[in-house]
Amino acid sequence: MNTNPMDAASGAEPTAAPAWHQETLTQRVSGFFLRDRRAMVGMILLVVMLFAAFVGPRLVPYEPDQPNVRNRFAAPSWSHWMGTDRSGRDLLSRVLAGASISFRVAIGAALLALLIGAPLGAVTSYIGGLVDDVTQRCMDAIIAFPARLLAIVLVVLMGPSVVSLWFAIAFSSIPRYARIIRGSVLDQKEREYVEAAHAIGEGRLAILFLYILPNVLPPLAVQVTLDFASAVSVEASLSFLGLGLVPPTISWGGLLNDAQQWLEEAPWLAIFPGAALALTVLSFVLIGDAIRDHLDPRTRRRGGMR
Repeated sequence: MNTNPMDAASGAEPTAAPAWHQETLTQRVSGFFLRDRRAMVGMILLVVMLFAAFVGPRLVPYEPDQPNVRNRFAAPSWSHWMGTDRSGRDLLSRVLAGASISFRVAIGAALLALLIGAPLGAVTSYIGGLVDDVTQRCMDAIIAFPARLLAIVLVVLMGPSVVSLWFAIAFSSIPRYARIIRGSVLDQKEREYVEAAHAIGEGRLAILFLYILPNVLPPLAVQVTLDFASAVSVEASLSFLGLGLVPPTISWGGLLNDAQQWLEEAPWLAIFPGAALALTVLSFVLIGDAIRDHLDPRTRRRGGMR
């Protein structure tokens, strides 16, 4: 048991170190997900969807583009769990293939926005002055455009591909990261530990990246999870409109687009891709909401975890 050295010197009864000192990072994270029902449900859904996206396609016996005209519009059964489409292709295989594409787009777009927006907000806010003012006006200009419309314009200009979707979706998210980091850095740069780092001769960039940024990471965790959800839905909406990924690439939005003219004859063509999309977005939203409430001191004072 860890003891307080002052207690030992004075002969007082040793006191245990605070519980949070005794917990490892793994224990804290696992404890968070075990205590919060929303986080637990969201993580279970996310793990299931990730398994389906990256392992599922290897387990199904059908290729996603393998037609069978004699088995067109087959209802869900033991041989085809989600039925077949107008060409007799197995819908489960196609939904799993679409999951892989959706996660690739979401991960790339969210990370790209984070890697551009966070350093931009950190450096410009720490420098301040004209650099910060010009950067913030540029961020305001980007925010002024509706995110979906901006993504449509960028995809049309760059052409439909996974990489173009990364940039199109990430572009409208960059200002959010820049503003989150900017507000946090402006708050942290006035703290005593920053003044102490200046006093011992640390450079400005060293203070920013080694001292300040580690203390402003928690708000980014919430934004990243919400941006994953947003990226999945934006990619699906663009593909549904015919502006995203084009065949033979399979996406959930494309599957929903194909299903809309067969809703009465084969409703499962829309039900299963739509359910997969909804569950994926829900998993990220649940995790993001749980993290946000966990980091909010007002929520913790009220009892926090639900």
